[in-house]
Amino acid sequence: MTAHSDTSTLHTQLQRDGFAFLTADQMRDLLQAQALSDWPAFAASWNDLGPDTYLAARGRHRRRRHAVFAADAGGEIRREPHQPHYQSLTYNTLQGDIQRWFDPVQPAIAEGPSLRRILAFSRELFGALTPATRHWHIEVHQFRIEARAGEAGEPTPEGVHRDGVDYVLVLLIDRANIESGTTTIHAHDGTLLGSFTLTHALDAALVDDARVCHGVTAVTPLDPQHPAHRDVLVVTFRAST
Repeated sequence: MTAHSDTSTLHTQLQRDGFAFLTADQMRDLLQAQALSDWPAFAASWNDLGPDTYLAARGRHRRRRHAVFAADAGGEIRREPHQPHYQSLTYNTLQGDIQRWFDPVQPAIAEGPSLRRILAFSRELFGALTPATRHWHIEVHQFRIEARAGEAGEPTPEGVHRDGVDYVLVLLIDRANIESGTTTIHAHDGTLLGSFTLTHALDAALVDDARVCHGVTAVTPLDPQHPAHRDVLVVTFRAST
C-alpha cells in the first residue's frame, strides 16, 4: 500500500476503492501526533471498560464503552446525552433490532485532546468526500476483545457486515499476546477486495460503509498461559438531518 502523504491522496483511494489501510506512521502524520498529548491516558482507559453483557450471554468476551457526538460541517463537535447503540437486523443479524446500552466513555477521554483530534480529522476527511453533508451523527466505541486458551476472541462476531452508516474509522490502540485479527474487505457479492492486519498502535482502517463490507478474523493468544487482548477505537459517521 503506498504512503498517504496528505489527505488528498487518501480521498482518492477511498473514492476509488471504498477503503484504505494506513500504517501508524501515516496516521501520526495525518493526526499531527503532537496533538495527541493525552495519548498514554487515552490508551490506558481501555483497561477500564465494562463487559459487553449482550455478547457475554453467548459466551463471547468483549468489553466496551460508547459515546455519541453530533457535528456540523464546521464548528464544535458536541457530545450528546448518553443513549443506546442501535443497529437493524439488516446490518447486524446477531444483535440487530435491540437497543444496546453500554457504559459511557469517560468524560476525561471524551473531552481529551486525542479523541477530539481523531474526531476532527475524521470530520475533515469524510466531509471532503461528501461536501453536501451539513450534519453528522457520530458514534464512538472503545472495544477490547479478549482471547483465552481454547476460546478465540471475535472482533466481529456478526461476521462480514456493514455497520449501516456512511463511514467507519478503525484505529488500533493496543495488541497484547495476540495473533491473527486480520481485517477483510468485501464487495457486496462477497468478493474479497483486500485484507490487512492492524499490528501497531495507530494502524488504521477507513471504510466507505455503503460501498464495501468488512470483517475481522478471530484472535487467539500467542501464549495461552497469559492474558491476551486487542484494543481498538471504532468511530462511525452517518449523515443526519
